[in-house]
Amino acid sequence: MQRIVPNVWCQGTAAEAGEYYAATFPDTSWEVTASYPTEDLPDFQRSLSGQPLVVDVAIEGYQIRLINAGDELRPTPAVSFIVNVDPPSFEGGEDEARSVIHELWEALADGGEERMPLDEYPYSKLYGWVEDRYGVNWQLMLTDPNGEPRPRIVPQLFFAGDVAQAREAIDFYTGLFPDSRIGTLAPSPDDAARVLYGDFTLAGQWFSAMDAGPGHDITFTPGVSLQADCTDQTEIDRLWHALSAVPEAEQCGWLTDRFGVSWQIVPDSMADLMQHPGAYQRMLAMKKIVIDEL
Repeated sequence: MQRIVPNVWCQGTAAEAGEYYAATFPDTSWEVTASYPTEDLPDFQRSLSGQPLVVDVAIEGYQIRLINAGDELRPTPAVSFIVNVDPPSFEGGEDEARSVIHELWEALADGGEERMPLDEYPYSKLYGWVEDRYGVNWQLMLTDPNGEPRPRIVPQLFFAGDVAQAREAIDFYTGLFPDSRIGTLAPSPDDAARVLYGDFTLAGQWFSAMDAGPGHDITFTPGVSLQADCTDQTEIDRLWHALSAVPEAEQCGWLTDRFGVSWQIVPDSMADLMQHPGAYQRMLAMKKIVIDEL
């Protein structure tokens, strides 16, 4: 079971985006898993009455959650999704893998923005970074067939600024979540404190991180958050206490950690709990989620 689910902010377009991703990626499905109540909504959400609230997308089984909301935020490139295309997984080998990447690139770039052109780089014979029409960032990569296998989708945290933070973040997160370990760490040849590329598991799921260095204006925002599903209140309390570093950002189970990354710390039974009469309104008044009060 996927315990950490990336959540992407959509400006009223979650269902449209879900359909788009299902048509773009092979072996992908989407469904509306929660809707806004039809009454007692706050003023800023009344236009969303009865509309989809949560759209779940599964890309080859990897879950990404689309949150249908207003125009207050949009996704941030500080959290992107690496799409690993491994030649041995295709009957046609590298040629077929390259064709898959080109097809994905064409679909994702349609109405989007090219961040790094699709080309050969020192770390991949075919790689490109594109922001799609909904503001979600994807890194398409032809993987090295001789390397250690990685899943198709791997979220990457992009740390920009004068101070290197990727290694500190990796150590902190892997010490916090069970079933976690560090995989690859590639330091910068010019500054060993900076991580050019690193990957690690949290709760058995692969993530990646890198230090971008100064000169980038990319920052973490709630436009892409990481939802941690917890088995009970004790786990909610433990993660909340360890992660929350910005008191004014605490709301409805959302928090911001010391690195600026947004998290949602929620019970794994949240969907059922929200079926209780008045649960949505009670949740809006909470900071940390208290299960017994929903």
